[in-house]
Amino acid sequence: MKLITNVLLAVSLLLLDGCDQSASTSIVATAPTAVAAGNLSSGSQQFAAVDEARMVAATAEPEQWMSTGRTYDEQHHSPLAQIDRVNIKQLGLTWYADFKIPRGQESTPLVVDGVIYVTTAWSNVKAYDAVTGASLWEFDAQVPGEWGVRACCDVVNRGAALRDGKVFVGTIDGRMIALDAATGIKVWETDTLIRHDLSYSITGAPRVVKGKVIIGNGGAEYGVRGYVSAYDIQTGALLWRFFTVPGDPSLGFENDSMAMAANTWNGEWWALGGGGTVWDSMAYDADLDLLYIGTGNGSPWNQDIRSPGGGDNLFLSSIVALDPDDGSYVWHYQTTPGETWDYTATQPIMVAELPIDGVQRKVVMQAPKNGFFYVLDAATGEFISAKNFAAVNWATGIDQTTGRPLENPAARYDKTGKAFAVQPSSAGAHNWHPMAFNPDTSLVYLSAGNNALVYAYDRSWDPNPLVSNLGIDPAAGAAELGPNATADLPSGSFMVAWNPVTQTDAWRIPGAAAGMLATAGGLVFKGNQNGIAAYDADNGVELWQSIDTQTGIVAAPVTYAVNGEQYLAVVAGRSTTNYYAPDYSRLLVFKLGANTQLPPPIAFTPPTLNPPPSSASAEQIALGQNSYQDSCIICHGDVGNSGGIFRRGLFPELALSPALASPELFAAIVLEGARAQNGMASFAEIISAQDAEDIRAYLIERANITKQAQQLQQQR
Repeated sequence: MKLITNVLLAVSLLLLDGCDQSASTSIVATAPTAVAAGNLSSGSQQFAAVDEARMVAATAEPEQWMSTGRTYDEQHHSPLAQIDRVNIKQLGLTWYADFKIPRGQESTPLVVDGVIYVTTAWSNVKAYDAVTGASLWEFDAQVPGEWGVRACCDVVNRGAALRDGKVFVGTIDGRMIALDAATGIKVWETDTLIRHDLSYSITGAPRVVKGKVIIGNGGAEYGVRGYVSAYDIQTGALLWRFFTVPGDPSLGFENDSMAMAANTWNGEWWALGGGGTVWDSMAYDADLDLLYIGTGNGSPWNQDIRSPGGGDNLFLSSIVALDPDDGSYVWHYQTTPGETWDYTATQPIMVAELPIDGVQRKVVMQAPKNGFFYVLDAATGEFISAKNFAAVNWATGIDQTTGRPLENPAARYDKTGKAFAVQPSSAGAHNWHPMAFNPDTSLVYLSAGNNALVYAYDRSWDPNPLVSNLGIDPAAGAAELGPNATADLPSGSFMVAWNPVTQTDAWRIPGAAAGMLATAGGLVFKGNQNGIAAYDADNGVELWQSIDTQTGIVAAPVTYAVNGEQYLAVVAGRSTTNYYAPDYSRLLVFKLGANTQLPPPIAFTPPTLNPPPSSASAEQIALGQNSYQDSCIICHGDVGNSGGIFRRGLFPELALSPALASPELFAAIVLEGARAQNGMASFAEIISAQDAEDIRAYLIERANITKQAQQLQQQR
């Protein structure tokens, strides 16, 4: 049985995302797909008037938020101090804008010259007057709904980029689109995918550096080869591409760095893609003229399957410095050599200046999934220090001379053949949520967590084109170690203020994972399950909690000023525990003295569980269970548990589906793609008509068991 497998993996991934070397770039004609622009209350006539010089000097314009991290160094810090520890309790909602898109919302807004630009789930883009909230335009990326099944962790989008009057957005189906910032009308579109038969996606925010819009792709769970690409901001033409995993040696390597990396791999890794996708973090240092990218996990996770015989497997789980002019390799540091636990290094990368041994040095900092906080020399990649900020048992520490982890041999399930409860889990001690650095306190603020997962070798693993390919079987591990294998390991989420010089925490408090914002007002802002809160940057004391936002907030807040007045903006919207619940995803903007109220919550009565009677044989139900757990549980979760576990609440609880009563309707959905536009793609490629009927039988049986359990509970 793979039920425990998927439950454990699902919890991990929830907290979290080819060998063809030719480009597949195509430019398409402009299409008027946006709502017409309105008038700005600020009187500004410029839209996204950001050039390279202005972006490099962004520190001098604290009232703007021109890039994901505000400045190229990605510090998520604002020098604005009008809102401070003293007056924070006067902060109130001034306006909001509903998205009406009931999916996860992870975007960091951009604000330039009185206009807010924000992306939403399904890669759509919206622009608002930053003072009044008036809608200026909307752009629908028109992503095919069935592409959603190709994205590991929902159809989220983490933001846009701005340059020379254009807004750039990557789409979940792998396109890079440039929009006119004044109207939202498409200027150009290009295809970033090297292969369309594999499950590539884009969820991260692009960056623009020196006339190039730069983006990576996700999909490492699905057997792809990672890369990052740069496109001309005026035309969309591909300018360079850097692969993060070497391809088939018989075809030759793209450059010397790929030949170097190939020496660290074994077997026929290219047949499985390799992974290493650049699905999120990037940073740039204009003085050093270096672009920093973070790379992802191996594909499949199990290194013994991916690279029999081991090896470091460059450039998996690495920070890589590239020349932004041509994408050429400069240096790398690998956080988890030969990774086999989904320990990505795609978590936010930050550039800062720190006093190291009495000398001011420019450094790169990252807190990746593996639980260690890294400080590296920004110019050379030289290892400076690392220490764990959360509970870790896969390694006992980092060798301070070599910078390599001191691995716990027992954690190498791929080598020992024995199960092991590994900490952190694949969710990571820190995931995609942006962290913030305050130069006044010299502290880095981030969301973190203690979690664990039982890893065991999946001896029956076989590549599957539509679902995750991991090569691990925690169900077998649970059978080997017992159901309480992780019970005694530390658990729980928290917010930590980390001193990167001493590699110690200044303070930590409990709190759900969300993006961070630090300000010169002595505040740190972070979302939670029902709003956004402000904390004292020195000690973590909560100073303010917003009104109930009716949904959780995981995205990073930003702050800006117009006409001398400071605002706080954040995107709200996280998965609920029920697919059918009302959608409250929206952009929220706060300022001192405001008191706008949200509409009252919508009355909601959860659907009643009323399945048809179960009449299938035990054999058919068992077959259906296996098929369901192989292909369906990744989205829909365990039957009777109110939503998916990997993407909890975002997809229907199938025990409630009326399609259970109709073999024809069920087959139309599962095999014919009748609800493809809603994200339910056809699974005919991997599921037969008999498989579909077996799955329906299993769902009916489980729904009836759940109903009986509920009735017994009510009687008590």
